[in-house]
Amino acid sequence: MSTTPLTSQERVNRAMNHQDHDRIPRHDTYWNETIARWQTEGLTGDTSTALDLLGGDMLNVGGSWPAPFPPRHELIKEDEKTCTYIDIWGSTVRYWKQQTGTPEHIAFGCETRQVWEKTYLPIYQNFSLSLDADKERQCYAAARAAGKWCFLTGLESIEALRKLLGDVGSLMTMAEDPDWIIQISRVYTDAVIRGLDQYIALDIKPDGLWVYGDMAYNHATMCSPKMYKELFWPDHKRLADWAHAHDCKFIFHTDGNINGVLDLYHEAGFDCLQPLEAKADMDIRRLAPTHGKQFTFFGNINAMVLCTNDRQQIESEVRSKLEAGMTHKGYIYHSDHSVPPGVSLETYRFVIELLDRYGSYT
Repeated sequence: MSTTPLTSQERVNRAMNHQDHDRIPRHDTYWNETIARWQTEGLTGDTSTALDLLGGDMLNVGGSWPAPFPPRHELIKEDEKTCTYIDIWGSTVRYWKQQTGTPEHIAFGCETRQVWEKTYLPIYQNFSLSLDADKERQCYAAARAAGKWCFLTGLESIEALRKLLGDVGSLMTMAEDPDWIIQISRVYTDAVIRGLDQYIALDIKPDGLWVYGDMAYNHATMCSPKMYKELFWPDHKRLADWAHAHDCKFIFHTDGNINGVLDLYHEAGFDCLQPLEAKADMDIRRLAPTHGKQFTFFGNINAMVLCTNDRQQIESEVRSKLEAGMTHKGYIYHSDHSVPPGVSLETYRFVIELLDRYGSYT
């Protein structure tokens, strides 16, 4: 067992490899309204300040999220409470002006195969990121100087498909025209990987690749495991293979209930699962005995419990989840989604106290 403090990079790598380390690594995500609330309660800074307060171990040093029309943000309608835009995906979406939330999707730009082939396919076949090489290298150098675990991000093809075709269009097309779905997934993933390769060409050497995509709802995945294996799994495996080829760990983010595809994730080579949404029946107290040696678990602290601001409930939640996750030395703290504005700064400081108290291996 390690008896001296590790750097953040060492700590996260050891958690990813289920090796001895000093304490659980920490990272979190916050609503904008949460930071605004905390600033009225004594936080003298922004998200970076909140992560410093937490003792965060991870830093993003870039990402590949191929959208067809960056930086499009075309205002087409506005009222007292909302703004409607055509966005970087060619979709028409309505946002709240004064609060964070899922936008209302009104129309999608890529609703037919003909539009895909004429407009979107050529864009993705020729996609590349527009990077400021000096700025990217400076960001990476600063993260390395701070001893942080550095990661690149990416958006996987299921989430991209939903942005291009919409939820209903995506699900219908999976059943009616799976060959088109496969083409979109392959071509899009090619674009993601080309973008990631551009960072490698700048001599940026991340510790991990953290890929985002919500492929499940609160009861199950949005398609069957069989359909997932046929349509998207090969490209998820390609992303995990890219990470491993560059000596990176592969983190997969999806909200929802993914219990039915955990074995497929393991087969594809996923190293770490995040955020393990407690509200969707994901529970590391149940998962650790069956999958604790296969994955590093990242998250699962129920944000709705944090919102109670009830110390007894919060201590029970945090302590029991940490105990389960730490059994196989493969756990990283994170809320099970992102910290909502119902959580007071005082409560969050209490969570940090609990991490100090129960999250040490020494």
